[in-house]
Amino acid sequence: MKKIIALLTGGTTGEWVVSVKSAATIGQNLDADKFEVYKIMLTQQGWFYEPADSVKIEVDRNDFSLTIQGRKIKFDGVFIAIHGSPGEDGKLQGYFDMLGLPYTTCDAMTSAITMNKGYTKAIVQDIDQLNVARSAQIFKSSPYDIAQLKRDLKLPYFVKPNNGGSSIGMSKVNHADDLQAAIDKAFNEDSQILIEEFISGREFTVGVVKLDGKITVLPATEVETAKEFFDFEAKYTPGVATETTPAKLRPETRDRVAKIAEAVYMKLNCKGVVRIDFILSGDEADFYFIEINTIPGQTATSFIPQQVAAMGMKLNDFYTKLVRETIG
Repeated sequence: MKKIIALLTGGTTGEWVVSVKSAATIGQNLDADKFEVYKIMLTQQGWFYEPADSVKIEVDRNDFSLTIQGRKIKFDGVFIAIHGSPGEDGKLQGYFDMLGLPYTTCDAMTSAITMNKGYTKAIVQDIDQLNVARSAQIFKSSPYDIAQLKRDLKLPYFVKPNNGGSSIGMSKVNHADDLQAAIDKAFNEDSQILIEEFISGREFTVGVVKLDGKITVLPATEVETAKEFFDFEAKYTPGVATETTPAKLRPETRDRVAKIAEAVYMKLNCKGVVRIDFILSGDEADFYFIEINTIPGQTATSFIPQQVAAMGMKLNDFYTKLVRETIG
């Protein structure tokens, strides 16, 4: 019997553009012999299934079902491909938990916590051989002392929305006089922001996934960009960043990274595939945790498909194992 899967895409943030591309990759690589897939678009206007040959069909949110030509379709599980809210912040996961519907991502609690960069760092910071940059968290609704921030933290700073993704609203501050403008920019995206000391080093990202009951760390990717940092343009404009998969690392560094990445996955009680961004300072020295992405991009050029290929696995097999592991 084929599993009936809802492939959920769209969302209510600027990241919906990436989400649609991710869903296209996933849809093309979900094995049609094993799964009956219905792509569902979630927007501010509603939740719809859009068959190629007819008008949009609205999802019944009481039980997350579709009625097509009098036939009621209930799903065995949901492949969530929504970056940002409400797919990555725990809202949809809570809804599906209430309906008893399994899904491919981390649970509601982990999704909600990991959307908040400051809270995540507080949880992982005692993991062996993992370092976090010194930082301060400030809130739009509470007063903050900009002079104190400048005294507490060393330049340059990274200023970023605490719950954002895709580097939207993020700035690198090289001069203390520019801090207020960077804070204002980040507050346009979020009501709480993180100001971090800049860590100098090589930037990497690594996928971690549980397949066949075992946590697997994918080959890491090194990200190099001529820009000040890996911002939205560098992420999504071809040629702006150089990505090397697998990253050129000494075998002992590779083993250490895999061990730390697995520990992060376990400590945060992750499920499905996640991606951890980190920096190695000096000559492959200290591991600095940057952030975790619990619904990483799956576009044709995204890191996870690159890393799956570097591992010698077909995306078709990867998604089959992911669905079997998370949905059953």
